[in-house]
Amino acid sequence: MDTSCLVAVALNEPRGRETAESLARFDRLVASNLLEAELRSALARERVQADCAPLLSGINWVLPDRPLTTEFREVLGLGRVKGSDLWHLACALFLKRQLAGLSFLTLDRKQAELAEALGIETGP
Repeated sequence: MDTSCLVAVALNEPRGRETAESLARFDRLVASNLLEAELRSALARERVQADCAPLLSGINWVLPDRPLTTEFREVLGLGRVKGSDLWHLACALFLKRQLAGLSFLTLDRKQAELAEALGIETGP
């Protein structure tokens, strides 16, 4: 999962409710731990005082045990993205090799396009 999903929920953005409902349908949510920093930064930027614990409590963290050089190259071979988006996509690609039926959840169109090009289903 990319941070955009939880930001939409936390800030009650237009797609926030739909995103929350989509997230609830998954048996397991997995994200890079970069998500927590990005979520907290977005809330601080918007001056929203919110307890992140409920949003983060159901997430399993992917902590790669090796450099993601291969995944970075594969993603960048398909298009350019900012570093944080590259990290989320590379982590998804890392997990794809371990988990069948993986979906990459994002509200970011560019990330979704690249995930699909990598053979990863997208949502919410």
